[in-house]
Amino acid sequence: MRRGFLLLAGVLVLASGCGLTSGSPMVDDVRPGSIGVGEPLKGADLTVTSKEFTEQLILGAIMGIAFEAAGADVLDRTGIQGSIGAREAVKSGDADAMYEYTGTAWITYLGNSSPIDNPLKQWQAVRDADLKNGLTWLPPSALNNTYALAMNQANFKKYGTKTLSDVAALARSDPGAVTLCVESEFANRADGLPGLEKAYGMNVPAKNVTQMDTGIIYTQVAKGSCTYGEVFTTDGRIKSMNLAVMADDKKFFPNYNAAPEINSKALKKYPAIAQVIEPVTKRLNNTVARDLNARVDVNGEDPHQVALDWMKAEGFVKGG
Repeated sequence: MRRGFLLLAGVLVLASGCGLTSGSPMVDDVRPGSIGVGEPLKGADLTVTSKEFTEQLILGAIMGIAFEAAGADVLDRTGIQGSIGAREAVKSGDADAMYEYTGTAWITYLGNSSPIDNPLKQWQAVRDADLKNGLTWLPPSALNNTYALAMNQANFKKYGTKTLSDVAALARSDPGAVTLCVESEFANRADGLPGLEKAYGMNVPAKNVTQMDTGIIYTQVAKGSCTYGEVFTTDGRIKSMNLAVMADDKKFFPNYNAAPEINSKALKKYPAIAQVIEPVTKRLNNTVARDLNARVDVNGEDPHQVALDWMKAEGFVKGG
């Protein structure tokens, strides 16, 4: 899972120090737009970090550009391998801020087994629990990078399913119609296929489930080799391949809303961090994420440039 289960990699990053001492200054020629007016972070030295996958690289750049426009000198330490490495960098003060996912923190870092189905309550629980760890969570975005099932447009027109309850009903009425392409982890996790089948009263025969790597799933679903495939809700390939995503109408999958995770000491020293980043966070949602992720993963563009273009297009910052 891209959001946060690469624990060993994170530990190795911490042990070796790789990724935590490197970094380069952000030198974007930006000035305040709708954020950063009056440069409330002028004189601040801030370090932003992220995990290594596309969405995280974009979010890390967005955060750093926002701080730059507000007058801060920003060190870019985005792209740390694994999940724990980036979090520990913020926790220890090696970095000051990142966008993290509520579900990842609740389940992976804080050790809870049951997610909270209300997105705001999930964020509140994480915020309250992490204060003792020296981390402050600012208000979350609507960007929710969680699991989903998706299908191509031909199958969408043929079967007309829009929700996971619809998929379960189809599996009961026409068992052969529901074939799945999923990752091996998803096929065996309690918060993956086994739990999904239980929550929705759905029984998909093993012969109808094919396990494969994540990237292959998208192409196989697009070709119609599987009726439904496991996807991540903010993946840019959903848009580029014109896939139809099934709504999780029973709220089974955990919420993985992206929210700013800030080192509490840094926030106390530079409280303007909160006001600078809040409008940007409010604008982030799954549609925005899919568009930005597609520019990198489908079009081959640079994540930092994609972030900068978006920040300018939204009016958050202006060119120098």
